[in-house]
Parts: sequence; C-alpha cells; structure tokens
Amino acid sequence: MKTFACGDVIPGCSARFTAADEDGIFSQVAGHAAADHGVTTVTPELVAAVRAHIH
Repeated sequence: MKTFACGDVIPGCSARFTAADEDGIFSQVAGHAAADHGVTTVTPELVAAVRAHIH
C-alpha cells in the first residue's frame, strides 16, 4: 500500500491519497492537482517531487 500527502509538495494542502501502487497515487494526484491547485501541466520536476514523497 502506498500513501502520499500533498502537503509534502504543496505547503498547506491537507489532501492525502492511498493506493495499491504508484500508478494509483499518480491517477488520484493528477485530478487533485488540476481541480484544487490549477495544475494542468505535469512537469518532470513535479513527478519527481511527488515520487520522492510517496511512502
């Protein structure tokens, strides 16, 4: 089981995600980033930052 706390990358965000694998985390995070943070372009730097904080 994998978990990710958005606040680890975007200070002040309390959203947390849980999925069976990294792909599941990224699926959830992509929608959240667009809807709640206005992020429509996922850069390699953002992917690396999220990946570094998945536990």
